[in-house]
Amino acid sequence: MPYVPIRKRLMSITLMTSAAVLLLSVATFLVYDFVSFRHLITRHVATLGRLVAANSSAALVSGRPEEAHAVLGALRADPNVVAAAVYDADGNVFGVYPPDLSPAARLPLQGAMGYRVDQGHLIGREPIMAGARRMGTLVIESDLGALLERVRVHALLAGIILAVTGAVAYFVSRGLQQQVSRPLLALTAAARAVSDRRDYSVRAPPSSGLELVQLTDAFNHMLTEIQKQHSSLQAHLSRMLLLQHITRAIAERQDLQSIFQVVLQNLEQDLPIDFGCLCLYDDAGDHLRVVKVGGRSLSWASRLDITEQSLIPIDANGLKRCLGGVLVHEPDTTQVAYPFPQRLARCGLHSVVIAPLSVENRVFGLLVAARQAASAFVSADCEFLKHLCEHVALATQQAQLYAALQQAYEDLRQTQHTVMQHERLRALGQMASGVAHDINNAISPVALYTESLLEREKDLSPRARSYLLTIQRAIEDVASTVARMREFYRPREPQLLLARVSVNTLVEQVMELTRPRWSALPQQRGTSIHLQLELDPSAPAIVGAEPEIRDALINLIFNAVDAMPDGGTLTLRTRQVEAPASVSGEMPVAQVHVEVSDTGVGMNEETRRRCLEPFFTTKGERGTGLGLAMVYGMVQRHSAELEIDSAPGRGTTMRLVFAAYVDDASNTVRVQALPAVERRLRILLVDDDPLLIKSLQDTLEAEGHVITAAHGGEQGIEAFRKAHEARNPFNVVVTDLGMPNVDGRKVAAAIKAISASTPIVLLTGWGQRLAAENDVPPHVNRVINKPPKLLELRAVLAELTADA
Repeated sequence: MPYVPIRKRLMSITLMTSAAVLLLSVATFLVYDFVSFRHLITRHVATLGRLVAANSSAALVSGRPEEAHAVLGALRADPNVVAAAVYDADGNVFGVYPPDLSPAARLPLQGAMGYRVDQGHLIGREPIMAGARRMGTLVIESDLGALLERVRVHALLAGIILAVTGAVAYFVSRGLQQQVSRPLLALTAAARAVSDRRDYSVRAPPSSGLELVQLTDAFNHMLTEIQKQHSSLQAHLSRMLLLQHITRAIAERQDLQSIFQVVLQNLEQDLPIDFGCLCLYDDAGDHLRVVKVGGRSLSWASRLDITEQSLIPIDANGLKRCLGGVLVHEPDTTQVAYPFPQRLARCGLHSVVIAPLSVENRVFGLLVAARQAASAFVSADCEFLKHLCEHVALATQQAQLYAALQQAYEDLRQTQHTVMQHERLRALGQMASGVAHDINNAISPVALYTESLLEREKDLSPRARSYLLTIQRAIEDVASTVARMREFYRPREPQLLLARVSVNTLVEQVMELTRPRWSALPQQRGTSIHLQLELDPSAPAIVGAEPEIRDALINLIFNAVDAMPDGGTLTLRTRQVEAPASVSGEMPVAQVHVEVSDTGVGMNEETRRRCLEPFFTTKGERGTGLGLAMVYGMVQRHSAELEIDSAPGRGTTMRLVFAAYVDDASNTVRVQALPAVERRLRILLVDDDPLLIKSLQDTLEAEGHVITAAHGGEQGIEAFRKAHEARNPFNVVVTDLGMPNVDGRKVAAAIKAISASTPIVLLTGWGQRLAAENDVPPHVNRVINKPPKLLELRAVLAELTADA
């Protein structure tokens, strides 16, 4: 729709106002004449219609259309009536005028009762009544041609008069409109500048005339208020956007330091503030600890002496109100007597807002925001900081809960891992306990005969003696391995005495013991493994159980060889490493590293993480999954460390870290002279293993003792009873623990019941476990572990029969 200039509009108003006077004067007469004439015609037609309707009721009641046509024929007397129709109560045409009126030209029944002008015709509708009953409707149409002709003549006269007066009014209004249009155009220009440029500082120039002055002043006042509201809305919107930005940023973080850093960084940049810091409340010390200072506030922090981790007393600085949950706003710090605001004022920060961080009505910290100018914070800034602190407090609580949950989850995972590890090891020890008994029985004869030959046969060749020593060492390693199969999940006993071990000598022994595995077998497969020995001659000795460490190294070498199916380099390395400084101030102890490295396939992270679990193996049916578990048990018992460096395709290095030997009495094994049996003894041997009985019998008889062997507990009890009744008792009874039907406990109880003074020696592979669990049978005097050692057996017999 085109817009009309205000000048033209004012001229139009003036012209229309001028014309309106004459128009009203002329129109008054014309309208009066027109209305009067039309009213006359309408009243005439209405009278005629009522007469026709009254006369048509009888025709409708009798149902004779010809009478209706006759009544309508009376309308010929009025030349202005052009058509008429009578409708019955059902809306059907009952009669028409003129009689030859076509159906298309018939007047419609629809419409309101009464008379109205429609398209130059006067159309009326009259109800046809018979008493109180409506029988039908009369529709009559009259021609208004005479009235319209009268109107045209009068309109022509009015047009001539208006044209003459309009020309006169045009020239008069042209000069008057400029006095009104100029101020209005100035207001229009000001409004357009505001809408186009969003410049609310534009003002309309002053104008003359009381009404125009009032309009201009009101318009300018409106612009002033809009400018204030716009500035307020812009500031509020920017704060809301800043709050949203900070809230989104801290929601993506889970640690307190990064949350606090984001908050202060955005406040310094976008609010902005000159100095900002976050403090946490320490209720134990009744002070605040500064945990974060904004990046742009560091220079202020050094001048204020409010650096990170510094402490701010509470009562002395008037901060108690803040800890009560009240936001504190000091518009002029120079007027506040407390030391903290005064410190800010001395450094040039003259206004400060301190907002509490609280969750569930508990204040745990404060946000300090300061500016250089006095009264620089308005109420909207304070409200924004209050809402921001609510979000920061919730984010802080969530971060603390997340950290606590992570720690709890990690603790639970470690606990579950430890429990599962211990359960696996305990199950392994229980399963191995039965196997160990049979192995100990099998190797006991070998151990006894080997020790006896080494001690009694003085004419052995050097080679034979070397072979026997190797057999003896292997038996000791087997016995130690069997013991660890039951006990390696237990921590090392504090009272366990260990020996001084030279790691270089031990590595050389292991190299020779494993030579068939890393040299002969690969050559049979057509591959070659090169052994590289790197021994540090300055490596000190360590304190430990030599058989256990040797067995662990053997397992590591076997694993390294298996990891190089196509050959490679096997490296055995020892070196001394200076221990890191002790936090507790104790003298650091040097460390000895023993490494077994290969250039094989390596391990991925999952395999490296699980390789110490019992029964976990990557060798398929060839592996048992116990090798590294045994190594791990040895490391635990020696309070050592096991480090694993491995990556797929880069090989593996297994590193055993031991504490170096320290010449101390607690680490020295004092060898005392063992007592010897000075007389011939009658000894009863009770066991269900014939090989063990035979080896014990041969060994003890070689010592000069009289031996009686009993196969099983029942025979042992019976043999002891008979000897006691014959007054030829046994000096000592040596019995096995695990036997069918009647075990060693029952044998000891039965013998003590016959002769309480007869010493009983329990020979078992479960000796260490019985001692550790305090489960030594009450009737047993001594317990000897299988395989028995000849020196230990002599010492026990000498001790038990010393007073006999």
